[in-house]
Amino acid sequence: MLAPSVSRQFKLAPKKPGVYIMKSISGDVLYIGKAKQLKNRLSTYVGPSKNREPKIQGLLSLVDELDYIVTESESEALILECTLIKRHKPKYNARLKDDRSYPYIKITNNEAFPQVYITRQTEADGALYFGPYANAGSVRKTLNILNKLFPYRSCTKLIDGKDSKACLEYYINRCIAPCISASTQKEYRNVIDRVIMFMDGKTDDIVRELKNEMEHAASSLNFERAGTLRDQLKAIQDINQKQKVVSLKNENYDALGIAQNETTTRVAILFIRNGKLIGQEQFSMIGMQGEKPDQLLLDFVSQYYTVSAQPPSEILLPVDIEDKDVLTDMLRTRKQKTVRISVPMRGRKRDLTQMAIDNAQIGLEKAKFKEIYNKDSLHLAMKGLQEAVGLPTLPTRIECYDISNIQGHVPVGSMVVFENGFPKKEHYRKFNIETVDGIDDYSMMKEMLRRRFVYLTNDSFGDKIYRNVAGFSSWNMKPDLVVIDGGRGHLNAAIEVLSELKLQNINLASLAKENEEIFIQSQPSPILLNRNSAPLFLIQRLRDEAHRFAITHHRKRRNKIGIMSALNRIPGIGSKKRNLILNHFGSVQKIREASAEEITNVRGVSKDLAKKIMELI
Repeated sequence: MLAPSVSRQFKLAPKKPGVYIMKSISGDVLYIGKAKQLKNRLSTYVGPSKNREPKIQGLLSLVDELDYIVTESESEALILECTLIKRHKPKYNARLKDDRSYPYIKITNNEAFPQVYITRQTEADGALYFGPYANAGSVRKTLNILNKLFPYRSCTKLIDGKDSKACLEYYINRCIAPCISASTQKEYRNVIDRVIMFMDGKTDDIVRELKNEMEHAASSLNFERAGTLRDQLKAIQDINQKQKVVSLKNENYDALGIAQNETTTRVAILFIRNGKLIGQEQFSMIGMQGEKPDQLLLDFVSQYYTVSAQPPSEILLPVDIEDKDVLTDMLRTRKQKTVRISVPMRGRKRDLTQMAIDNAQIGLEKAKFKEIYNKDSLHLAMKGLQEAVGLPTLPTRIECYDISNIQGHVPVGSMVVFENGFPKKEHYRKFNIETVDGIDDYSMMKEMLRRRFVYLTNDSFGDKIYRNVAGFSSWNMKPDLVVIDGGRGHLNAAIEVLSELKLQNINLASLAKENEEIFIQSQPSPILLNRNSAPLFLIQRLRDEAHRFAITHHRKRRNKIGIMSALNRIPGIGSKKRNLILNHFGSVQKIREASAEEITNVRGVSKDLAKKIMELI
């Protein structure tokens, strides 16, 4: 609720477009907004607060002073709002994280011998800017690729062609050395033009030019030059193949996706240039939480594209936004070009916005994982898990188990180990289920757990059969917590095995995926942790890693059994020859793709046998 003196300031606002600035009693800027008509917009903050969102109520309770700046138009207000948000970083505004520090690739196109380098500032200086990028690492990677493909200079010296010798870059084909007149200004300019074309996604044009140059060099018997061009051409074609074709038209647009959790918003941008998906960048937004996606996208587009040096002709959004016309007008004013903002409802463009949403969600999860995966956070996660499942000590060593099979076929099990919250991959183990027929997950789980935990007993069963397992000593280590992938039934199967082995002092829990319920022996009802809590995230990571490890082993074993059965049907192939073929090719698919000559490279395989293999596999 606004104080009466502040409420009067809101009511006195003029009926003109502009920007309003809410401040606290200490003078700190709390929130900056724009309005087509200040008086109408600010009046929404005055009056009964019964239906007002809690976050807005929290903001208004802190407001002690209001400033506003009148502008000529709503698009000017939007530009000013973006500028002020970057300057003041208000607590209650959603904004790009560390927006001032985003790097660009700068090409000093106004120089006789242009340079290509990283910068964090854009100026109206005649240079070309590409970006902004989410981090300097992605820029350095791009520059490394560029300099391998196109030998532009990396020095900052004045070029007059009179240097006595070239630097190392010339001798490793990273520069064509205009400094010693090894190349003319026109030839160097051609290199820079290709850098610009590459950054614009026009790789087909570069390939066409290089092919013509290579053919001309070869016909002129300049084979060294032709070889250099051939290598350059191959490198660009390799990159070209990795760029996904999304449109047969030479369209340029950005597809945006957004994902949110309780603390962070992530926006992913897919860059489509000349009909090809050439890359993506992701950005985090911080500030007022609980905003709807449409408002956050409006904030992002207005902030990102006011500084973006090369906006495309179209921006695709997953949801519609308010003030779309104002935003396009602002971009046209700032960039001197028309930029269309659209929300595709079907077709390939809609698929691309969904792809961007998926990428944003993955990025959000990775950021969350990175945030939690430091020692302090992991300690808190283990402490929280200890309290949640009632462990006597901190679970510094946790083992997790999973079963993988298809309708009981080729069943396998996996054991993964986390120590102090980190994967201990040298202690991971795979199990081929040997004593269970048919679909019986509980019996499979029992076999795996019995084979693992017999090592913590005096039973000779483990010594007799599994002593030869690599890293045997790790089997003797007692876990602080054992997690089973599954529900109450899987937990009961584990309890039965440990009871049989007289190991009741090992702590057990199971995690059911559907509702992320945790079951423990001492509690009849499941434990439900906060969906975004560190303890749940840790135990989910364990479960997902055990599942991944089991699935990977299951696929390999299925594939191997498929190859063996296929090879067993061929006359003239015994177990020894079969194993040689298996080790050489690794899969049925690779055998099918091999030529007769390649198959005869396997020791003991004749041409006739190779033909039989090609006919029957």
